[in-house]
Amino acid sequence: MSDQFSGVKDVSEHLKFDLTHLNTYLEENLASIGRVLDYKQFKGGQSNPTYLLEAEKGKFVLRRKPPGSLLKSAHAVDREYKVLTSLMDTDVPTPKTFLLCEDDKVIGTQFYIMEFSEGVIYWDPLASEAEKDKRKKIFDEMNKGIALLHLQAINKIGLNDFGKEGNYIERQISRWTRQYIDSETEKIDSMHRLIEWLPKKIPEQKYTSIVHGDYRLDNIVFDGSNNSIAILDWELSTIGDPLADFAYHCLLWHIGDISVSAASEIGIFSEKEYLENYLRRTNFKLENDWNFYIIFSLFKVAGICQGILGRVRDGTASSDFAIQMGKRAKMFADLGWEKAKKIL
Repeated sequence: MSDQFSGVKDVSEHLKFDLTHLNTYLEENLASIGRVLDYKQFKGGQSNPTYLLEAEKGKFVLRRKPPGSLLKSAHAVDREYKVLTSLMDTDVPTPKTFLLCEDDKVIGTQFYIMEFSEGVIYWDPLASEAEKDKRKKIFDEMNKGIALLHLQAINKIGLNDFGKEGNYIERQISRWTRQYIDSETEKIDSMHRLIEWLPKKIPEQKYTSIVHGDYRLDNIVFDGSNNSIAILDWELSTIGDPLADFAYHCLLWHIGDISVSAASEIGIFSEKEYLENYLRRTNFKLENDWNFYIIFSLFKVAGICQGILGRVRDGTASSDFAIQMGKRAKMFADLGWEKAKKIL
């Protein structure tokens, strides 16, 4: 799996841009990095194309909106830039940002530039690339990172206008329903059942925080000692329910059906241990809503996968593996509906 997503490659033809135009713009707006001499495309990243810039003063990262016809709510690189910039002076591990360009004329779409966080990314959700005795440290760093994010005071970091504070899950159900319908390539019965079932079961939102929206192991860069140094891919970040945000990256225990004994054999925490660590760090309380949060998360990831498949249909997908990702929509929706039927 890591070979598919890690490292860089030559830029796909439809995602190339004119370096001369970029350098002319940077000369006036970000001269400190020098001229960009070459650029490559990161293999990972299904949504916003991401490039490694080789500049005179070092390596930097450019993320842009993809060209072509886009879903209305997707590819918000300006929001990524805003949240990353706001978190730079906090203890949440994030890359430093340098510049946001909203002028489509420069390289064809909006983009921003940030530092290149050099380190290790574990592409397997179970961190199988790491030695067994190192995996709990990796998972604890992942747990600590999302807890630190959810503890940030929204007003203090200047993100009080970053989203609406209430009815997060209701708004998310509406968003992913629209994305699914707009990108539907074939009818998934379980997805339509979840669209009808979820709004009737929404729990009370007890906490409000900045949420990442797509937090998972392969969106974190680790250093050689397995300390988290940068959380990436903030496109879906907003103000919302931290418990829903946390549940999303706990899907690995459900998709893989990882029992307590299996988790011990793999060298990671059980889901119960991992959840308890988060609740201890945040001092949040969880009632009887965990199953709903997991079902909602399966619905959401199914919507994300269907959106990828829709971009394949429309010719705007930015990864060679987008078709594989998109075809997982039915699997996630089916699993979500199977869980929902147990608590009807």
